[in-house]
Amino acid sequence: MTDHRAPARPDGPDADGSPHMPPRPASVRAAREAFLSTGALPPGIRPLVAESWRRSARSGVDPDSPQPDTSITDLDLGAYRSQHPLARAMPVVRDLLVAGLAGESAVVALTDDAGRLLWVEGSSSVRDQVGRIGFVEGAVWREERVGTNAPGTALATGRPVQVLGAEHFTRPVQSFNCAAVPVRDLHTGRVLGVLDVTGGRVAGSGLVLSLVRASVAAVERELAEHVPPGGRLAGAASAPQLDVLGRPGGTLRAAPGAAAGWPGPGTYATVPDGGTHAAPSGRLSLRHSEILLLLAAHPRGLGADELAVLLHPGELSDVTVRAEVSRLRRAVGPLLGGSRPYRLGGLLRTDLDTVRDLLAVGDVHGALTAYAGPVLPRSVAPGVEQLRDELSAEVRGAVLASGDPGAVGRWLASDEGADDHAAWRRLAALAAPGSPAAARARARLALLDRSLG
Repeated sequence: MTDHRAPARPDGPDADGSPHMPPRPASVRAAREAFLSTGALPPGIRPLVAESWRRSARSGVDPDSPQPDTSITDLDLGAYRSQHPLARAMPVVRDLLVAGLAGESAVVALTDDAGRLLWVEGSSSVRDQVGRIGFVEGAVWREERVGTNAPGTALATGRPVQVLGAEHFTRPVQSFNCAAVPVRDLHTGRVLGVLDVTGGRVAGSGLVLSLVRASVAAVERELAEHVPPGGRLAGAASAPQLDVLGRPGGTLRAAPGAAAGWPGPGTYATVPDGGTHAAPSGRLSLRHSEILLLLAAHPRGLGADELAVLLHPGELSDVTVRAEVSRLRRAVGPLLGGSRPYRLGGLLRTDLDTVRDLLAVGDVHGALTAYAGPVLPRSVAPGVEQLRDELSAEVRGAVLASGDPGAVGRWLASDEGADDHAAWRRLAALAAPGSPAAARARARLALLDRSLG
């Protein structure tokens, strides 16, 4: 078996600003055991690793057994990868990183923004070894699933990360070193995924971390120069996005270099009335957020009377609707299209789409992370209330059907799930007998039963 011990490295700054000397594996293992038994961390553990251990423990990760989600089918994974904007990055990754590490004891992995391993390539022997711990294409390697690891921790922090052997939270992963760097959309700063090298001594070297950084820079330039191929997921990087989850009002993020007259950030656009208006980006009023969300949910368009019914629980005149839409058009320009019926002028992504995309590929933990709260919680518009109830039911249903106590626990930790009697019953059934989670579920069920009685 390959020697995976942490290599010696020269002094210098590490990815998280810590000294660039490898920790002693024995002292790290002792610190981890002390943390697991007492919750206290002895000195000497890198801050980045210490915070990751705490997050892993709070998420209920089993320190003896990583539990990556591997439920996606090969067919679904193939379809998902083919539409993903990072598909364009793989030729660059293969040229710069996979080929550069040929013959080394390492594999190269590229994840999406939810931690799903889209591609794992490199040494066949190392692929076999990491495959035994679930590090395979299609698996989700977020911290809340498998604990401290370079791809998951890079997603959690948004920073380059190198994790050496014993610094991993789960014991079976401690045989490996890994180095990972987030891949961003240069136009928006949004994290698209993570590029990672996992394996033996080479994966713990400063040289490999530098190589991953350089490869990510090349990937980001490649993605910035090309509009991703068509498809709903692939269009995410080039379409404006409306964020409405858990927010009093929506936030509109403009598309980078949008085509067909759609302006980019910081620009102005000429609209049909001949004026110039700010590009569609920034915070919106609640009413304008409601209108855009409803139009995104009804791509064929809505008449003024239909929009009035969806916007107000009582009576709302067509004149009032037309006035609101006119004000919205002045704010967002060509994002708003025709007026008979009212409809969008092009693709608009919402964070509801992101949650549903993750649910569609079986990534319940990713969906819970993307689900920042109910849809426009202050809105009383009937159309918005319906969208709110539908998405909440979809997320809750996926959580309860998952059979994953970690996912159920995350739902119960939310405001929506705190008093969910069925979810507490589900956790009580799934949690190991005698475990803290089982005891907490029984206590909460007793409390809910008394309050209902």
